[in-house]
Amino acid sequence: MLMSEEDIVFEVKGSLGLITLNRPKALNALTHSMCVAIYTQLQAWKDDNSVGAVLIKGAGEKAFCAGGDVIALYNSGKANKEGDETATEWRDFFHDEYRMNAAIHDFPKPYIALMNGFVMGGGVGVSVHGSHRVASENTKLSMPETGLGLIPDVGGGYFMPRLAGEMGMYLALTGARVKAGDCVAMGICNSFVPASNHDALIAALIAEDTLDGSAVDKVIASFSASIDGGEISAKQAEIDSTFNKSSVDEILSALKHDASEWALGVAETLEKMSPTSLKVTFKQMRRGAEMSIHDGLKMEFRVVNRILLADDFYEGVRSILLDRDFAPKWQPNQLSLVDDAKIETYFADLGELELKF
Repeated sequence: MLMSEEDIVFEVKGSLGLITLNRPKALNALTHSMCVAIYTQLQAWKDDNSVGAVLIKGAGEKAFCAGGDVIALYNSGKANKEGDETATEWRDFFHDEYRMNAAIHDFPKPYIALMNGFVMGGGVGVSVHGSHRVASENTKLSMPETGLGLIPDVGGGYFMPRLAGEMGMYLALTGARVKAGDCVAMGICNSFVPASNHDALIAALIAEDTLDGSAVDKVIASFSASIDGGEISAKQAEIDSTFNKSSVDEILSALKHDASEWALGVAETLEKMSPTSLKVTFKQMRRGAEMSIHDGLKMEFRVVNRILLADDFYEGVRSILLDRDFAPKWQPNQLSLVDDAKIETYFADLGELELKF
């Protein structure tokens, strides 16, 4: 059984529902239509007794999924910001992407993500909420949104605060790239299977007569290998002591007071990010720690609606992705100039535009 679109392929083999993100030249970045298609297919497979589990992978060798189609969001959001009220694609994208994220979290059957290669932004959203998250030696995961004037969304406010200590806050603010050993050590991934074994893993899942949770566990375990923790996990104590603060300003001060090479490097990274995004992200993480994923996604939808009507996102995309001068001119350009009262407005109810699941 095969259903395909140009950018995404759905198959059922044995009792395995197989999703292939099929934009290798674009590092399998998500489009709006891909988000809608995944959500719709999961709703169908949820109630299909012939499908026992779902597996998602990326085409090609470089990326599982490098995020959302940011340029499309930039173009639509900018048109809307400049007065084109018909330019709502950006809002529709986030709305349907977040519904998809929730559907993955809520999926009642095993959901296996083969996180081979780059896993960034929206790619984290289609993997980390599933039950089985498989790293390979090529895994490079990050939520780099504060450097683009955004926030680490797609449920980042739910899963990141639930990492050990202040690791989630560290990853959210810095956009640090996490390799396989750290992904497993932190619990972002719950198994490690070398990329050379991924095809055999899929074949073994297809060969199972009954694909329930225990069968999936058994098959993945048979291909799994051990892997040492990484450099970031080794810094847990330093991260906890410097990021366990009540504001971004205090975190930055603690890093500079620490004065180690590591701490000063992290401080330098933070000072390159959008000050507004840092403060919004800090609040997102602290509030998300107490929220369900559904409430967290509603919070994030409120925030991105405000962000795309402001300036920093467009400046971040211009600097990092378009002109590539890597010198964004943030407004404001210092943490001390960010109005905390204005930050609170990013979280206000959207009324009729609220995210609906």
